[in-house]
Amino acid sequence: MPGIKNDSVQIALVTGASGGIGKAIAKALALSGRFVYLNFNSNRKKANAILKEIISNGGNGTLLQFDVKSKEDSEKAIKKIISEKGKIDILVNNAGIRDDMLMIWMKKENWQSVLDTNLTGFFNVTRLAVKNMLPKRFGRIINISSTSGQTGQAGQVNYSASKAGLIGATKALAREIAKRNITVNAVAPGFIETEMIEGLPLKEITKTIPAGRLGKPEEVAAIVLFLCSKDAGYITGQVIGINGGIL
Repeated sequence: MPGIKNDSVQIALVTGASGGIGKAIAKALALSGRFVYLNFNSNRKKANAILKEIISNGGNGTLLQFDVKSKEDSEKAIKKIISEKGKIDILVNNAGIRDDMLMIWMKKENWQSVLDTNLTGFFNVTRLAVKNMLPKRFGRIINISSTSGQTGQAGQVNYSASKAGLIGATKALAREIAKRNITVNAVAPGFIETEMIEGLPLKEITKTIPAGRLGKPEEVAAIVLFLCSKDAGYITGQVIGINGGIL
């Protein structure tokens, strides 16, 4: 139950857990024995269905609704986790949106909304989580970036900028807190079978992928799960691509 503290059980927060990649990550963490807070912003029905699936498969967790763009909401959410569980061991910054268009047509709100969710959302949540991790000398932070953040993508200047910024933040923060046994890494998925690629010319895209197929959310989750493990304690400040060889 959310109000029961058990120091032997790791506590994880997955932002954007109602999406395809977020769902797979939350499931993988929960079914590996962690207690998972599944963050969502608006789609409670979808998030609740994911939680029910996790519990029915023997995992444990709870829903946590808040908007990562909001400093105040993020503070309340982290305080709630700390009051209920006393700690945060794992943070997966997965919440993200895209709003694609050529830059010449892009308005300030198209730029700002993507940066606020994908990059400022990372700042709002991670700063508070790190404060809890530092005195405990343990933590695993995984940021979900994108191939677009590594190479840039036409029609995604806002999205590419936000994901590239997340890579830079990952590397800098990793250097700041490595001595406290807290690792910070980024995972950069390519084209993964989720709602994020809806509307894209997938037949043409698949032809450009050396593996000849799209990736699966579970393949991203597997890397995240490893990065959360003790075996990954010497891996920090890295960007791991999951892209079928496209980069």
